[in-house]
Amino acid sequence: MFDGILKKLFGDKNKKDLDELFPVVESTNQFSEKLINLSDDELRAKTSEFKKTLKNSCEATQKEITDLKQKANSDLDISQKEAIYDKIDALEIQENEVIESTLLEIMPDAFAVVKETARRLSENGFLKVSANENDQDLSKKLDVVDIKGDHAIWKNSWDAAGTPVEWSMVHYDVQLMGGAALHKGKIAEMMTGEGKTLVATLPVYLNALVGKGVHVITVNDYLAKRDAQWMGPLYQFHGLSVDCIDLYQPHSPERIKAYNADITFGTNNEFGFDYLRDNMVSETDGLVQRKHHYAIIDEVDSVLIDDARTPLIISGPVAKGDQQEYVALKPKVEKLVTYQKKLINTLLNEAKTKIAKSEQEGLDKKQQKALFEEGSLSLFRSFRGLPKNKALIKYLSEPGIKIHLQKTENFYLQDNAKEMPKADELLYFVIDEKNNTIDLTEKGIDLISGENDPEFYILPDIGAKVVEIEQKTPDAQKRVELKDQMMSDYTIKAERIHSMNQLLKAYSLFEKDIEYVVMENKVKIVDEQTGRIMDGRRYSDGLHQAIEAKENVKVEAASQTYATITLQNYFRMYHKLAGMTGTAETEAKELWDIYKLDVVAVKTNKPLIRDDQNDLVYKTAREKYQAIIEEIEKIRSNGRPVLVGTTSVEVSELLSRLLKLKKLPHQVLNAKLHQKEAEVVTEAGKPGTVTIATNMAGRGTDIKLGEGVKEQGGLAIIGTERHDSRRVDRQLRGRSGRQGDPGSTQFFVSLEDNLMRLFGSERIAKMMDRMGHKEGEVIQHSMITKSIERAQKKVEENNFGIRKRLLEFDDVMNSQRTAIYNRRKNALFGDKLDLDIDNMIYDICNITVVNAQQNSDFEDFNYNVITSFGIESPFSEKEFLEKDTNTLTEDLYKEAKEKYLRKTANIKSNIFPVIKNIHETQSEKIDNIVIPFTDGRKAMKVVAKLSKVYETEGLEALKALERNITLAFIDNEWKEHLREMDFLKQSVYHAQYEQKDPLLIYKLEGYELFQSMMDKMNRDIISFLMKAQLHDPNEQTLSSENNPRPKQDFSKLKAGREDVAQSTRMNNEMAQQNQSGQPVKHSPVMVAKKPGRNERVKILNLQNGETKELKFKQAEPLINSGTWQMVN
Repeated sequence: MFDGILKKLFGDKNKKDLDELFPVVESTNQFSEKLINLSDDELRAKTSEFKKTLKNSCEATQKEITDLKQKANSDLDISQKEAIYDKIDALEIQENEVIESTLLEIMPDAFAVVKETARRLSENGFLKVSANENDQDLSKKLDVVDIKGDHAIWKNSWDAAGTPVEWSMVHYDVQLMGGAALHKGKIAEMMTGEGKTLVATLPVYLNALVGKGVHVITVNDYLAKRDAQWMGPLYQFHGLSVDCIDLYQPHSPERIKAYNADITFGTNNEFGFDYLRDNMVSETDGLVQRKHHYAIIDEVDSVLIDDARTPLIISGPVAKGDQQEYVALKPKVEKLVTYQKKLINTLLNEAKTKIAKSEQEGLDKKQQKALFEEGSLSLFRSFRGLPKNKALIKYLSEPGIKIHLQKTENFYLQDNAKEMPKADELLYFVIDEKNNTIDLTEKGIDLISGENDPEFYILPDIGAKVVEIEQKTPDAQKRVELKDQMMSDYTIKAERIHSMNQLLKAYSLFEKDIEYVVMENKVKIVDEQTGRIMDGRRYSDGLHQAIEAKENVKVEAASQTYATITLQNYFRMYHKLAGMTGTAETEAKELWDIYKLDVVAVKTNKPLIRDDQNDLVYKTAREKYQAIIEEIEKIRSNGRPVLVGTTSVEVSELLSRLLKLKKLPHQVLNAKLHQKEAEVVTEAGKPGTVTIATNMAGRGTDIKLGEGVKEQGGLAIIGTERHDSRRVDRQLRGRSGRQGDPGSTQFFVSLEDNLMRLFGSERIAKMMDRMGHKEGEVIQHSMITKSIERAQKKVEENNFGIRKRLLEFDDVMNSQRTAIYNRRKNALFGDKLDLDIDNMIYDICNITVVNAQQNSDFEDFNYNVITSFGIESPFSEKEFLEKDTNTLTEDLYKEAKEKYLRKTANIKSNIFPVIKNIHETQSEKIDNIVIPFTDGRKAMKVVAKLSKVYETEGLEALKALERNITLAFIDNEWKEHLREMDFLKQSVYHAQYEQKDPLLIYKLEGYELFQSMMDKMNRDIISFLMKAQLHDPNEQTLSSENNPRPKQDFSKLKAGREDVAQSTRMNNEMAQQNQSGQPVKHSPVMVAKKPGRNERVKILNLQNGETKELKFKQAEPLINSGTWQMVN
């Protein structure tokens, strides 16, 4: 409630941040236009200009710091030195503030330089500059630079981590927005495939100009090496040095050099470990890292949320570290596990028998109840003993059995689980799979202790033992010896108990090829989120040694910790931290609370057309895998590539075996085969290719579609089960449908999957029973998918109502979308554009008059008339204050309309003689003509057909101008509005805490935002058209971001924009994540034709229900206020 009140009073901070970022797009594109005519040498020289600007901005501060440091080294007393160093610290903070301020000033220009460099590489194929020393050096190391005479040729193709790349990317507008967010120390959430790696080049280049180092952090060394070599030439061309720490050994001279580069790539672990090692060196020459200045984290949610939970540790050997009990205790644990398995099999058979018998007819109710309770208890004991037992999992998938287990569990958990010891008394050990814990029972302790040493697994009561020794041993020396022996015994047994617990965990909770793999006679951890091997990482507290003993590999010696740090604290040290990912919104609160990082959701460049289908739910894993194989065969036969995502190495190998039986060619990518990642990813998008991959194909991999794949439907994603984390599933989905490509995703689920076993609710079990689910049948339904998604979020069921609510929210957006798309369609075809322009002129006149009259502000009115129409007020201040609104509006409208007609006639008369001359002399050579227009601030080149312009005596040129200007402003304002609506949607849910309907607030606030956008858009369009004139090449003019068709972005901005808008897609995603997994089918919401100004309409007061009937021109101001709404 408090957050809701603050947002209402002060606004949404995240939205304000976005509003601040948006002008960067316009400014950058303005500067980009100015850079086009520069030579490659002049373009490169801009970097030196930026560096000089930065140097000048903080030169005085740096000089003062230098002087103070010299003074501090002189003979001064402690208090004076302390004061000097305090001042130096304050000055360094001040210096950073000055740097940040200067960077903000040059940001659009610097972004434009990077964008223009990318454009030239893409379109021209090379950059030719006068060779300098840096070019000479790089030409000896890199294949991207050739020296020819006095010139250096920077090619657009080079090698990146063993893969040939050809530069073909140019930054588009939403990437500029993402770059600005990253520079300001925010998290840019950009959909998968939106080019986050390219986005990072903007703030990386900008901040590297400072010379204090920029760190680009990735989730694995492959991405670090690839990105450094892929994006490196873009920086190196401008004289910035680039390196990657993962290419070199820790604390080597090469790694020191890498850290001294302007831009340093590397993995999060290596940055953290280097920091720890730096705090262990004895000489300053051994330091590798500089002061932490600026870092951009790729896949920031994985690094700061997932990896941050595990501390980084630098450890070393301990005395007698190789003396461990794991191997010695292994037989006892194997015996314990064997006995437990036998017991569980017996209990499970007993449960099956008694539960089945209790359902037979002919028994009285007491017998039935007794049998059922005994059977349910045996079932619960089976679950407590070995929850991953495959026979148990299969039995739980039968109708009603899962519900019996849950009810029994609820009974024993009530009253603080006071009855639980009765349930556990037959077991040797108890497993709590959800909390990843395991405990020995009295029965288990007796089994491993044996008759010879009943105290084998029991810790002595030290207090009681001390009292006993004191009372029974008069000899002081003997007492000391007995106490030492007691403490030694206690220590041994404590270590033994710890080792036993770790061994039990290793045998019962950690499975080979799921949590870890065995390679090169070593146990290697598999990252749960990415599926990649985590080299150098070991489980703590002896668990890793226990697994090594279990797998019969060499048990490494125990070690002790020398230094440790969490990634949380490491990344807090940076002066400025930013991140990018496709999945951060669900962790936005944690990212803010811990790191003070705002998450900024950046709009996609193209609409998402991927088909995310509902989950297919099977009873058993066997049925599920068989269905997956059949689906792979079907998709492959259509010529589409298939990416099969698994959550473990074990499943990937199982599917590989099944495909081999079918003689289906395929490739496998998992933790055991991680070295083939680049090769596998390259082949994964080719027609008919089947790729089985663990989660390592879910982050940072860009699968390029082969020839003809788009026409066949794009890349098909098959998920073999739902992951515990929604973000992992979203990452897997994101491999398909990138940048507007077609594609599909389908998850296959069984009741034997881990997620379903651990968190499947009673609701899904009951639902499947009611539907009469039988073996071999498949269920595909939005309610089932919703239940699975709810299990992932571990929240209370709240199904149809929320999905319905989302549809209602999207109806609001849909009505606005329909209106704006109609306007865009009118502009595109031009058939109704004249009417739209006329209405825009009138609307601006009306709003200008109404607003100014309400405030009795003639000066403001006159200013708005000049800025909007370029004319003086057609009436005096006295007339303005005395006449009614309608009369003033009509008079102003006539004057503005006449001005526009005069302007168009003047342009026609100026254009036609030129057009006539060209047509008569060069019409055989020229089909289209480019006509430059300007309003004095912005410039636009309009392309029109020469013959048509000639035939219409210049009118076609005006129509082309109107079309281009209208489309440009509609597109840009609509993009901004979608962002505002998305943030509004997130904020209005707080209204329910104030006893208000969030939907009603959303409708009212959304309407006001829409009207505000339409007003601004209308003013911008009419202002340009009113002031437009033929561009004078000698006149100094500025280009605008609103230039609607920059050559490099033309194709990207055009495709499919009318069908799907960003907020609708986000609504559907939210519905899928929160509820059903099924995209909601929207009924079309029709927007009525706007009434004529004198047409009578009926309006409704939303607050008190009052209705009125009056002319539309009188009703419009009331409707615009948001209090009234037009009704039929």
